[in-house]
Amino acid sequence: MSDNFRESFTDKAGAALKPDSEKSTTEHFGDKLKGNADSAASTVQPSNEKSYTQKVGDAVSGNSNGGTEPSIGQRVKNAVGLGDNNSS
Repeated sequence: MSDNFRESFTDKAGAALKPDSEKSTTEHFGDKLKGNADSAASTVQPSNEKSYTQKVGDAVSGNSNGGTEPSIGQRVKNAVGLGDNNSS
């Protein structure tokens, strides 16, 4: 379960698993907006106040408060040909 004011893990997984080629412009915009809002919330929330599950979720999604490496999820999408080969 994600922490308060954070995007749910179910929503993140759904957005990540749907190929970009099948998303509408509205979905792309919504995903970007939600991702940016969640990233901002991750940055504002100190790591010592995050639940264990939120820390794991942030590590998988690439919201670990820094770094420019692609997330694990993005690396998997890129490996199977569903990503855009850009870092998150």
